[in-house]
Amino acid sequence: MDALQTTNELCFLLSDATRVRLLALLEEEALTVAELTEILGVAQSRVSTHLSRLKDAGFVTVERVGTSSLIRVEASRLPRGAERLWRVVREEAPPDSFEADKARAKELVLARTGARSWADSVAGNMERHYSPGRTFEATLHGLLGFVELGDVLDLGAGDGVVAELIAKRARSVTCLDVSEAVVEAGRKRLAHLSNVSFVRADMHELPFAAQSFDELMALSVLPYAERLDSVLSEIRRVLRPEGRLVLTTLGRHEHEALVAPYDHRNLGSTIEELCSALEERGLRVHHAELSVKEKRPPYFEIISIYARRERDA
Repeated sequence: MDALQTTNELCFLLSDATRVRLLALLEEEALTVAELTEILGVAQSRVSTHLSRLKDAGFVTVERVGTSSLIRVEASRLPRGAERLWRVVREEAPPDSFEADKARAKELVLARTGARSWADSVAGNMERHYSPGRTFEATLHGLLGFVELGDVLDLGAGDGVVAELIAKRARSVTCLDVSEAVVEAGRKRLAHLSNVSFVRADMHELPFAAQSFDELMALSVLPYAERLDSVLSEIRRVLRPEGRLVLTTLGRHEHEALVAPYDHRNLGSTIEELCSALEERGLRVHHAELSVKEKRPPYFEIISIYARRERDA
């Protein structure tokens, strides 16, 4: 009965729109009560009352900085029940629900820092903040200047987003996807690139001769594999000796309901099992790591692996 009562109390806590707005703000920035009052446009006494309830439930923490108290949400420290309920509320909210609040919060944080430079104000958290011309896409285009590619196979290529980025640095790019609609959209999108082609096929049975490619990208495609061993064997078969593999995929997780709408066929992999399976097939792993942990619940982890096909003995 205690567990049921706790759940009911958490549901009631997250049923209030002002408290939800507070949590969405504090998940992004540590803010003072005065700043929260200005952003939300409600009385300070109401804000303080809401924060007190959220603090009692373990949602927020208070940190003393100089003469100010900064309130923040540390999602990784939330009680399990609270974290799960907040995740549901956060994901079900319309994507732009909190954008105006967050924009105002950034203005107030910059004003609070006074004479400090923009870089100083975002130090330690810079990747979460925009500055003109400093985007992920611009950075990626710049880094590709270091890359020289041969014949590339993009496994599960979708409509060619990555192929478009690397086409100028590759001899050829073959985009493979199982969806006819996606493949047709990619052909139309990249019709101006003569070295990019699209093939509709199943990654479990690749329609290419052995040793056809110098590089193979398997980016976020393995969760759609029903027979992972078959896919990895096919990857090895179509790579040329010394051919390179870049692989990213979800780490093992337990969130079947969350990935079901995306048609995932498995619940991710572990680094150990992937490395072992690749090595067994003569694909020497040069680097493997949990490279990313998503910042929003349920905090999916992303595995990155770089491997090379060994020459046959």
